[in-house]
Amino acid sequence: MDPESRGGAGESRPRERADAARNRRAILDATAALLAEHGAGAVTMERVAAAAGVGKGTVFHRFGSRAGLLDEMISEMARTLRQAVTDGPPPLGPGAPPGDRLRAFLDAFAHMIADNVELVTAYRSMPPHPQRDEMHAFWGAHLTALLAEVRPDLDAEIVGSLLLAPLGGDLLPQMVRAGQRERLFAAYRQVVDSILPR
Repeated sequence: MDPESRGGAGESRPRERADAARNRRAILDATAALLAEHGAGAVTMERVAAAAGVGKGTVFHRFGSRAGLLDEMISEMARTLRQAVTDGPPPLGPGAPPGDRLRAFLDAFAHMIADNVELVTAYRSMPPHPQRDEMHAFWGAHLTALLAEVRPDLDAEIVGSLLLAPLGGDLLPQMVRAGQRERLFAAYRQVVDSILPR
């Protein structure tokens, strides 16, 4: 989940006017609050506009549709993690041993999904994100490279995919909604640690 929303991964956003930037932030924050409090079914353009204190036309003009709004939420979430991976401090960012970076990445990825479980649930039921393949390719390549360093005896590409697969399944949202986040994270860390050298 990554690239610059509607542009390619290497493009930067055009500079926004201050009022446009405030409206954008208000809309995204209102959407996040509706998702957290009421689930994906509560996210309509009308409810988002009312919660953000802007006109419905502003939401449509900015994001085009509900799918476009949720796409931007996914993109923003993914950009934040990608920037931390590529440019942030260790152990998530460069500079830490590969095993520490791998643990930090998978922990951050699991928290990203758990912290945004209603958004991710909505995302899974929508048409594919415009940059879905690019997003997934980045995560897969990063994880594969780290695994290949710490466990060159493994098929790093497949093992990496197997480590990410549970985060996209039904177990994570079920446990988060049941109030068992920490149990889930602890068990997931045990799985990751079982693969890494001691």
